[in-house]
Amino acid sequence: MRTGTWWRWVLLAVIVVVASGVAVWGVFGEDSDGNTAEGTKTRPVPAVSDQQRAAAALAACPQPSGAGDVDSGTTRDSPLRGITVDCLADGRSVDLAAALAGKPALLNLWAYWCGPCAEELPLLQDFSDRAGDALTVLTVHSDPEAAKALARLAGLDVHLPGVQDAEASIRTAVGAPAVLPITVLLRADATVAKVVVRAFTSVDDIAATVDAELGVKA
Repeated sequence: MRTGTWWRWVLLAVIVVVASGVAVWGVFGEDSDGNTAEGTKTRPVPAVSDQQRAAAALAACPQPSGAGDVDSGTTRDSPLRGITVDCLADGRSVDLAAALAGKPALLNLWAYWCGPCAEELPLLQDFSDRAGDALTVLTVHSDPEAAKALARLAGLDVHLPGVQDAEASIRTAVGAPAVLPITVLLRADATVAKVVVRAFTSVDDIAATVDAELGVKA
């Protein structure tokens, strides 16, 4: 083989190798859904409209009563101190520890795509109706898709107050595992009495657990 021909074959081989490397980087750098190699979504989450919030007809989120003021020290030991989330009913910010302080609370962590959550949420609605003002029942949507959460709640005829926690900050704060549904039972000072890592099976099941852990009968 003449020297000139040999060098042309070497150059062609180098070009093929470089092109293959570029192609492989494109596959692993970003997938068809716009996810980076680290799994971060680049697509924006659609905004929630006033019409979507109105259609869901959720109850208003609890508001601070003064029992959870920072100066009072009432919620000093709460893992929820400093966590602010958005109310699903109107989009307003909720200082969680301050809003929940003053009486026991039940936080239910769920997501629109969770099957067991869809079975449990109507039970929580019935329990809340039965318990009345004895404690606060608050749903916590743990997924970025707030609009889908509202549609899901409307379809289930569940109108409990709810907040949007796209970053799962509440689950992280209470040390719960990365599963759904999860129920967090809080004392009146917003400290954790119990983290329930299972789905409730009946209203009586919820009532018995709340009574045992918080001393609230319903």
